[in-house]
Amino acid sequence: MIRKAVTGDINALLDLETVAFQTDRLSRRSFRRWLRHPGCVFLVAEREGALAGYVLVSLRRGTRLARLYSLAVHPDARGEGLASALLVAAEQQAREAGALFLRLEVAGTNDSALRLYRKSGYLQFGLYRRYYEDHSDALRMQKCIHKPDTLGDSRRIPWIPQSTPFTCGPAALMMAMTSLDAQYRPSPQEEVQIWREATTIFMTSGHGGCHPLGLAIAAKARGFAAQVWVNQRTPLFVDGVRDTNKKRVIRLTHDAFVAQARDKQIPVHYADIDQQQLVEYFDSGANILILISTYRLDNHKAPHWVVLSGHDGQCLFVHDPDLEVASGGSIADEHRDAIECQHLPIARDDFASMSQFGGNRLRAAVVVHKS
Repeated sequence: MIRKAVTGDINALLDLETVAFQTDRLSRRSFRRWLRHPGCVFLVAEREGALAGYVLVSLRRGTRLARLYSLAVHPDARGEGLASALLVAAEQQAREAGALFLRLEVAGTNDSALRLYRKSGYLQFGLYRRYYEDHSDALRMQKCIHKPDTLGDSRRIPWIPQSTPFTCGPAALMMAMTSLDAQYRPSPQEEVQIWREATTIFMTSGHGGCHPLGLAIAAKARGFAAQVWVNQRTPLFVDGVRDTNKKRVIRLTHDAFVAQARDKQIPVHYADIDQQQLVEYFDSGANILILISTYRLDNHKAPHWVVLSGHDGQCLFVHDPDLEVASGGSIADEHRDAIECQHLPIARDDFASMSQFGGNRLRAAVVVHKS
């Protein structure tokens, strides 16, 4: 019998974890957190009244992406198709929760698991060296669990995490520029320097975020061509602060960016950019930074920059530079969070709502291409 995991299963889950894995075991604390976590599928299989296996799938908030976090079967129950049955049940529940893709990592030396996943329709799309505690490599595999479609990646865009809570824009721009020019070298110093060039000075709280014109100017200063799409001419983010002096500084900064963009002949389109235009720019070889609201990711209404990394008929895929957003509370460790930040599939209908910010529905994108 396959059923939902409950708190009373913890001791049996820990016993199973001990006999199923030599390393990378989940702790009692981890099991407790996952049992309380709303964004997951956690199923157990019983055989003759004893727990014989479990499957744990995390659901990436704000996207249509699910990830197989762990799958275990008791050694005495192996060879009976239980792992396959758990995987099918997890795929079904993830699909019912709205997931389009299920991803996983598996040791390259785990022949039995590889046979299971390949037989179940999973395809390798990446590799992580020395991923596990024993320093073995991990194969990254993916399956479309909703409707088969081709991942629309026409190029390899490196994923670069932001190193501070306020440098999503610089990290996104460094991804875009690194993909376009192999000679470009991103670094933490460069990240902060771009932020200094592009920041609005003030945001709703804390340090300032980056203005789309500021990011385009920074790209132009580094030898790239850039254009901006923004659907309002008035100063951005000014409604997010209450202090009169801060509002004044934001307006002055905005006006300075407008003047610099005009002097540097950076095209600025004061209009909404639609998904078809994003796709056409991407397919022509440009990389696109897109401003989104993080509300669907972490319940916080904050502006956030991501990079378009691909597309297909159902989804737009993005690289998200923010590890904190990906973990949503740090259940996973940093390495696993990084995996969940790359090529996030966002259904097109969801993207239409996500790619606007604030009560005035601000939309902004920076299109970067070779000069």
